[in-house]
Amino acid sequence: MNQKVKKVVLAYSGGLDTSIIIPWLKENYGCEIVAMAGNIGQDDELNGLEEKAIRTGASKCYVEDLRYEFVTEYLWPLVKSGAMYEGKYLLGTSIARPLLAKRQVEIALAEGADAVAHGCTGKGNDQVRFELTYKSFAPHLKILAPWREWSIQSRHDAIAYAKERNIPITATAEKIYSRDSNIWHMSHEGGILEDPSKAPPEDLFMLTLDPRSCPEGESEITIDFEQGVPVGLNGYRIPAVQLLEDLNEIAGTNGIGRADCVENRVVGMKSRGVYETPGGTLITTAHRELESLVLDRQTRYHKDMLAITYSQMVYEGQWFTPLREAFDAFFDKTQEVVTGSVTMSLYKGTMAVKSRVSPFSLYRQDIASFDTGTYNHHDAEGFINLLGLPAAVRSRLMVNQYETMARTV
Repeated sequence: MNQKVKKVVLAYSGGLDTSIIIPWLKENYGCEIVAMAGNIGQDDELNGLEEKAIRTGASKCYVEDLRYEFVTEYLWPLVKSGAMYEGKYLLGTSIARPLLAKRQVEIALAEGADAVAHGCTGKGNDQVRFELTYKSFAPHLKILAPWREWSIQSRHDAIAYAKERNIPITATAEKIYSRDSNIWHMSHEGGILEDPSKAPPEDLFMLTLDPRSCPEGESEITIDFEQGVPVGLNGYRIPAVQLLEDLNEIAGTNGIGRADCVENRVVGMKSRGVYETPGGTLITTAHRELESLVLDRQTRYHKDMLAITYSQMVYEGQWFTPLREAFDAFFDKTQEVVTGSVTMSLYKGTMAVKSRVSPFSLYRQDIASFDTGTYNHHDAEGFINLLGLPAAVRSRLMVNQYETMARTV
């Protein structure tokens, strides 16, 4: 017997999983269902969403524009951190889930709901991200996770369930990819991608052109930063959401931003995802190049170390934690000098940095030049002697030991 639930707020995307969850909840819990969708840049996916949710059994559907909050309060801190999961994944899905789940909880409390629900599978990372956020804000709410309850075992089963109830879906047995989209990226999983030995088909990609089809001739762009945050393009200051949309268009047209990853999921298994992060790839590349100009060696080293931990925290849904807030305080301090501009050349899927400029640059030509400068070459001798002192002491010790051993033979 299922636990008694009167009203549940469902994180709703209108995709295959959440489309069948509404009728399933009504059939199995007999509760009122309020659907909630956040606009974080999915574009056409939101068209007709409210009508579809209500037609399939929801009493109400919230569709809220969260793009500005997503970009400024989640993506920009991610950029400042330099986090990249396992060296490749720019965390597009991971970083969005805490925002959606937080807003879902806020609606649940306002609606007087006694439960929240999501469409994440028991194999995936998103169940962890959603539920850790629920627990951070409203641990008293019941959590319904149909994929951990129902008899549906595969996406083929889910498609059959939808057809039996005349629920409109876009997934088919031939193109059964699981996709997640927002203003930062689009992810692709499932289907042929489940075989890591198979290349992703070219018709899989939706945000980036095949490099072979990109326009002839290079494109040159300059991204402007203030304290680690991208603020403009080619010298023009542009609002955050529009800037990211513009960079998505530029990068996508030039075939920039694809990543094919075999990654370690939170739940223990390996999975394969193909990601398109066009504008984000340009931003993170330019940001790192600007940091190379303005951060000292020790700050850069420790920031890079913490970025690995930060990426794991974001991936694992540990966003609403004191530790993440403490990391952000550290990163914010490092970003006080990350102001300037980076110019890049884009050509058929490749990008090359052409220049870096900052008023806080630590690069001194009079010191670094091979031709002239104020650097005293003789200083290097004492530095190397001190740096190599432990090695020299150890070497002498080993020589003495060998000599002692030789005399005793």
